[in-house]
Amino acid sequence: MHLYVTSGLSAEVVAAVDVNTTANEVYKHNFPDVYLWPKTIEGITANEFNSLDFDMILMSPPCQPFTRIGLQGDISDKRTQSFLHILDVLPRLNKLPKYILLENVKGFESSCARNALVETLKRCSYRYQEFLLSPTCLGIPNSRLRYFLIAKAEPEVFIFKTTDQIIEGFVNHQQYLKVNSKCPSKEGEPPTVSDDKSSEPGRQSHEGKSFLFKMETTEHLARKQSQDSDVLLRYAMLMDIVTPVCRRSGCFTKGYGHYVEGTGSVLQSSPDVEMAAVFKSLDSLSDEEKVRRLLKLRLRYFTPREIANLHGFPAHFCFPQKTTLKQRYRLLGNSLNVRLVGRLIQLMVE
Repeated sequence: MHLYVTSGLSAEVVAAVDVNTTANEVYKHNFPDVYLWPKTIEGITANEFNSLDFDMILMSPPCQPFTRIGLQGDISDKRTQSFLHILDVLPRLNKLPKYILLENVKGFESSCARNALVETLKRCSYRYQEFLLSPTCLGIPNSRLRYFLIAKAEPEVFIFKTTDQIIEGFVNHQQYLKVNSKCPSKEGEPPTVSDDKSSEPGRQSHEGKSFLFKMETTEHLARKQSQDSDVLLRYAMLMDIVTPVCRRSGCFTKGYGHYVEGTGSVLQSSPDVEMAAVFKSLDSLSDEEKVRRLLKLRLRYFTPREIANLHGFPAHFCFPQKTTLKQRYRLLGNSLNVRLVGRLIQLMVE
């Protein structure tokens, strides 16, 4: 299989490795011809790695040990074992891969795991550069700040001047360049916050009475409709509300669709209603009047397809029919921006 359309490069994926059953089902559904290893990385020996004869490693180790709201267990967290195994195996490979790309959450840059990675790269004679990037730097209206590292085996060199500092933006050949988040990317005009024109199975009409629309069963919808007033009153001031023409949206997490606060933006489906007018003097109204006014916004969740669009997934990407809505949101919340990674791959191999 050949990938990296967004990077302008062609490459064959010789193996994909993941232990998550649902993620593997989705991957196999979209890439049926790729060799997929449904096992832990720490269970792969150096000889098995050597048999793949690969030139590039793209990896996204578990982020839980490094999240700012987590326990920050770092390398003492058992979930880092797969990453540490890669660092242990890398120097012992018969042929070092030419390129390495790693993605993780902001916070990884100050971890012991990061220090171990850098030491291993230096020991194996790699040149590397670290980044903190969000899709907004490509003009994509979604905030998703992540740590990235790209590495290149010597004697190869990058086409830009590397630095020990973490770069917060993309670079051109002569200087570090902060890309204006309001500018479109080179691939063309980025998607608006909501550009999904297709209908998804079970997606509710905007004419319904429920204020958050998802791919729900009839039972789920009936139960949620009875809770809408309480939800609106409780979370109205905490929601990150955006419109279809907004140039930004919040970071979508794996809890999206289940939790309201801090898991991603919700979409205002009534473009003719001014949000400021709805919230003006809201506290002075009775609960019934508050609900009546808030319902004018016709708020709904983003669909999984719309989130995939913001992540840069191609139009042909799809989920197996049996993948539940919760599973789709969880997988997308743990995903990354394809166009951002494509740009980094391009920068890495040029």
